[in-house]
Parts: sequence; C-alpha cells; structure tokens
Amino acid sequence: MSPIRKNSDSAAPAAGRNGVTSVSPVPLHTQIREVLRRRILDGSYPPHSQMPSESQMMESFSVSRITIRQALGDLQKEGLIFKVMGKGSFVAKPKAFQSLSRLQGFGEAMSPSGYETYSMLLSAREVEASALVAQRLTLKEGAAVFEIQRLRYLNREPISVDVSYFPLEIGQRLVQEDLAARDIFVILENDLGHNLTHADVQIEAISADESLGRHLGMDEGLPLLRIERLTYAGERPIDFEFLYYRGDAFQYRLRIDRT
Repeated sequence: MSPIRKNSDSAAPAAGRNGVTSVSPVPLHTQIREVLRRRILDGSYPPHSQMPSESQMMESFSVSRITIRQALGDLQKEGLIFKVMGKGSFVAKPKAFQSLSRLQGFGEAMSPSGYETYSMLLSAREVEASALVAQRLTLKEGAAVFEIQRLRYLNREPISVDVSYFPLEIGQRLVQEDLAARDIFVILENDLGHNLTHADVQIEAISADESLGRHLGMDEGLPLLRIERLTYAGERPIDFEFLYYRGDAFQYRLRIDRT
C-alpha cells in the first residue's frame, strides 16, 4: 500500500478508532470535529493547552491530513481553538453566550447550559435620576430612583458589572431579596407580581475604565460589551440597566430570518 493510500480516508476502518466510522452518513471531518469539541468542552483539552499535532490526530483517527485540517478549521471558526504559526493549534477559552431571541435574566440563560452563576452586591442605594435615567423610566429629572450595582460571576469568574435603576418602591422591595442567588427578573415576576413583556436593547463596544477593570480582573482599556436594556411590565418601564460584559469571555447571539 502506498503512503498516500495509507493516510487516505478510504482506508479508514468501518468501525474507526475514537468512535469515528467511515460507514456513517456523517462526514469524517464532522465526526472528528465533534469528538474534539467534546474533549474541549469537558476539559480533556484544557483552555490554552496545545492540541495534538496533525500527525498525531491522523494516526489516532486513521484519516488523512486534509480531513484533520477540515475538522480543525471548523473548530477555529467556532472560536474553540486558535492557531500559532509554527507551533500548532491551542485550545481557546470558551465564551459563554446568551441568545437575544428571548428576554431572560443572566442566571435563567446560563443555568440550562450547566454554568454556575451568582452575584456580589456592590451597592444598593436611593439616588437622584439623571436626565437619561429619568427619560428611560418616564420620571422627572432628579426624581428618587433606586440604584443596584452587582458583580456577576460565571463559574466563579467575574463576567459582568450590572448597574440597574428602578422606580423607588420597586428597588426598595428588591433589595430585601436574595440578589446574590436569584435573578432580578425572577423576583420581579414571581415575588413582586410584575409581568415582564419586552425590552429595548442597545449594544456597543467600550473600553474598560479603572473601576470596571478592577472588578472584572482585566486591564484598563481592554474591550467590554456595554448593553443598555430597558425592560417593561406591560407598557410601563420598570428596569433600566447598563450591563458591562467582558468582551473576551461573553457574547450575545441573535438569529435573524429573511422573510
């Protein structure tokens, strides 16, 4: 058998190694991609560790180099690995993500994916509404509102700083609840009886200032996602907030249909 034939996918056994098989209708590179993805997500290949070389994976999966490169290319497009010229492929730190197709609190969105979340209450106080806060909550500028600042953790690492503003009577009720373990959306609906209906969302990129960098464990000037969200109960705006997410650890996703 020639060397080229030895490494070709057609030479792969019907019941291949590592669960990869040539008799499956699923392409070989897709099967290998899924095997590698599972190993990345379950920690078998830890973040920033070097992946096996192409030659090692060719031997392990009994496939050709082009098949391995297709699988690695897919993983790179997903952001699960990155390549270093002359050194090979390395595991990227996976980003958590939240879909924008549903109005959900942070904990609500993360828990189904198996993430551990909790919050540290940074401050909770009555303040005068700025012009922007007053406009969003349809109050007079300078009116009393309640500000709640929290540091949100994902798998025990700081992921965002949330600065939220509420009409005074709602904020005073919220601060009596367990804001470390429970989403404010859940409290608003289940405990305070507000039926949340929709939200207006704006997203932009900003640079971390000294305070945000200190809370999030990142250098000043590094990129953040800033989400401005105004949430309604019926037609009444009751929750206006700025959410500052680490740009290297979190992403929002949105499906857009063409009709």
